[in-house]
Amino acid sequence: MERRAFLRAVGSASVVGLAGCIGSSRPNTDYDIGMGAKVFRPERLEVTPGTTVTWLNTNKQGHSVTAYEASLPDGAEYFASGGFDSEEAAREAWGSGSDGTIFEGQQYEHTFEVRGEYPYLCIPHESMGMVGTIVVTDDPATEE
Repeated sequence: MERRAFLRAVGSASVVGLAGCIGSSRPNTDYDIGMGAKVFRPERLEVTPGTTVTWLNTNKQGHSVTAYEASLPDGAEYFASGGFDSEEAAREAWGSGSDGTIFEGQQYEHTFEVRGEYPYLCIPHESMGMVGTIVVTDDPATEE
């Protein structure tokens, strides 16, 4: 993926600086989206069909990655950390025991096959605006 190649090319000093901005001081360049205190960075990511996106919790707080099921493109596979098959199941599991939690330093991956927009959230921080969008397109915008 071009973003990973860019991060590797700029060197570990830049990565360490970026990691400090979003949480952990442990550099890890093998992810696409970092999870900070109450934010996904970047909040919007454009990828081509067949791309596997990796989220990394770069913060001490537990987070989730949970798709807004009703807003997924037709024919798209549902995704949620914890492997749940619906948004309702993910929310119920979180509420009854924090199942699906991604702890500091842990990752979650999902491969996006169907073109369209995939809005998602962090269950415990949704009310604080921790939401994001994956856009699957044949012509993704270049990440800055």
